Amino acid sequence: MNIKTVKLIYFSPTRTSKKIVEGIAHGMNIKNIEHIDLTLPCKDTEKIKFSNDDFVIFGMPVYRGRIPALAAARLEKFKGGETLAAIVVVYGNRAYEDALLELKNIAVESGFKPVAAGAFIGEHSFSKKELPIAGGRPDKKDIAETEAFGKSILDKIQKNKNIDAIKQIDVPGNFPYKQGVAPSKAAASTDNEVCTMCETCATVCPTEAITYEDEVITDNDKCILCCACLRICPTEARELIVPPILEKIKWLSENCKEPKKAELFI
Repeated sequence: MNIKTVKLIYFSPTRTSKKIVEGIAHGMNIKNIEHIDLTLPCKDTEKIKFSNDDFVIFGMPVYRGRIPALAAARLEKFKGGETLAAIVVVYGNRAYEDALLELKNIAVESGFKPVAAGAFIGEHSFSKKELPIAGGRPDKKDIAETEAFGKSILDKIQKNKNIDAIKQIDVPGNFPYKQGVAPSKAAASTDNEVCTMCETCATVCPTEAITYEDEVITDNDKCILCCACLRICPTEARELIVPPILEKIKWLSENCKEPKKAELFI
């Protein structure tokens, strides 16, 4: 069977998941590629249609061993029709735990057929210059691996004449899933002496937690600590200085130094 369009569906506040799914799509060497970015609040996703000529690559970050609840809710609005798919999670060099199984179950329940899966490494959203956690990843070697994975996926599909002949993939994980990220009052904040009020941070916030009056205001109840605002701030005015989070960053930097490799299922 032939694939005419690859659709990339991803939630990627710090753009690592986006890089990974783009690499896989590049390796598939399909001309038509469509991006469906779920990072920001979305509208009318139910109207997006999928055909038998489509292949979908789902890309999600891992937050404490799970798919972010916000991303999962946005994913569940899609409806496939036994559409072939690859499921991909990206984690910061600690562990992906139940995230890949959770993503598979969401995809299946939404009418997609996962025939390939992967857990890749991306720089942790908490990573800092002085306390790196998988710093610089995905690197060139990682991207080369995504492209090889994409080629393997296409080879698997082309060997079969129809969808029914392609087996659904099995992935590791436990159900019931482990507890995900519980709501907290922790949030990124702003150094007002450095901030220029350019409002760039608000444009990348997945939950619209950032607003402006005489200064930048962050709604702690909405912040999911994705750190998109920290990565994009041109003056580095956005910061994460909550003591428990700083302790976690230090622990991760000290205990997750050994570079992990991608795990692929095809």
